Amino acid sequence: MNGITQSTALWYASRATGVVSLLLLTGVVLLGVLVNRQGRLPGLPRFVVTGLHRNLSLLGVVFVAIHVITAVLDPYVTIRIVAIVLPFSSAYKPLWLGLGAISLDLVLALILTSLARARMSRRLWRSLHWLSYAAWVSALLHSLFSSTDLQHGVLLYLTIACTLAVVAAVIWRITHAGREIPREERAAATLTMMSPRGGPQAPGSPRDGARRRAPENVR
Repeated sequence: MNGITQSTALWYASRATGVVSLLLLTGVVLLGVLVNRQGRLPGLPRFVVTGLHRNLSLLGVVFVAIHVITAVLDPYVTIRIVAIVLPFSSAYKPLWLGLGAISLDLVLALILTSLARARMSRRLWRSLHWLSYAAWVSALLHSLFSSTDLQHGVLLYLTIACTLAVVAAVIWRITHAGREIPREERAAATLTMMSPRGGPQAPGSPRDGARRRAPENVR
């Protein structure tokens, strides 16, 4: 803390909020991967998962905003405002700052589509929210290579842990995706099981005999 002065406060604030933003975005992605088709996690009701996902997302947006503002205001490096949303337009590390701009643009797109969710089909909304994975990858690469903070020490291990957590969650999701029955198929299967004519009948059962005799009674 002795290294923080009035001239370096923005520099430290930008990097600290960048790390927190990456952690929050990782948490949001993990929740999105691990929830099942009904929006639940094992042992948690749906409203808890929904509230946690929403609050983590909003908190992540706040820290991303602080990260961007402090980076622009920091006099150590000149970053134009247009470079925040227009990828690869920065004179300083255009590739890595461009990935940060892509991540920010994708996050903004996710926010807008979430606000307009009531006017969109569920299928379209879910398709658009695949962008969260691209936003996370862009944010990870931006964090790793735009500065050296995450390239050594505790922050490097933290970044590796975030990466392994997301990769493991995706693998788990893929392996379990085939075991989940879509809602429409599950409802149809339930109705079939409940129907008196839905289940398989043993040969010689009363209903089986009734079905066999039915054509003979029709004239």
